[in-house]
Amino acid sequence: MTRTYKIAILEDNSKLLEKLSEYILKIQNVEIVLKSKNSDDFFEQLSTTLPDILLTDLDLGNDSMTGIEVAQEIQLPVFFASVNTADYVENMESLKRDAEICVDHITKPFTEEQFLKSFKRFLKEVELFSNLQYIYLDFNKTKRNKILIDDIVFLSADKQLGSESNNKQIHFTNRPSEKLIDFSFTKMEEKGLYSTQFVTIHKSFRVNKKYISKYDSKSASVELKVYDKDYMTKTIKLAVSENYQNVIKKLLS
Repeated sequence: MTRTYKIAILEDNSKLLEKLSEYILKIQNVEIVLKSKNSDDFFEQLSTTLPDILLTDLDLGNDSMTGIEVAQEIQLPVFFASVNTADYVENMESLKRDAEICVDHITKPFTEEQFLKSFKRFLKEVELFSNLQYIYLDFNKTKRNKILIDDIVFLSADKQLGSESNNKQIHFTNRPSEKLIDFSFTKMEEKGLYSTQFVTIHKSFRVNKKYISKYDSKSASVELKVYDKDYMTKTIKLAVSENYQNVIKKLLS
């Protein structure tokens, strides 16, 4: 099934904002979820919606921020439509390298045909890049941490607060575990962690299927390898509730 991309448009020129909106709506599998003429309004709207791609001008006129600065702040794949793209080439390259996101641009003026061709090519790049899926998670000490999903081994509930608490622990293949803040198991898919990859084995555990190496029927537990606080990989066992034992057996059969 082809994914539908949610687009946020930031453009200080009202006429061009509407023109870009018209162009975008002619492309399949995209929808506009945010339109704004300035960064203050943009970030206000961003608090209630989650776009996948930013379409913006590099120069936002009298705005307190440039398009580059907005893109650096939100770190989404970004397509710049601007008059002076040549002046920002180094900034765009730095953004692509440092934030590890897809970045492309088109120079004004451009025709509808030119824009559609360039933006569709950009979407293909985003699609290819998204095969390595990243998500952003808030840890106890740092916010919006960019995490490669394949680096996550499992998530666990806070031992003291229980599975209903929104404080969770996240365990990795290549770094010590972290405390997750305001994270609910019921909203994992909203964060980008889908049930096709993460399986419930217990009310307190959600496990990345690819890292379940063994199921022990005697102890009703699965074996996993995780990175510990001593910066070493170790093998651990997690209990599997009776309700989920057949699911795990079938998964490993």
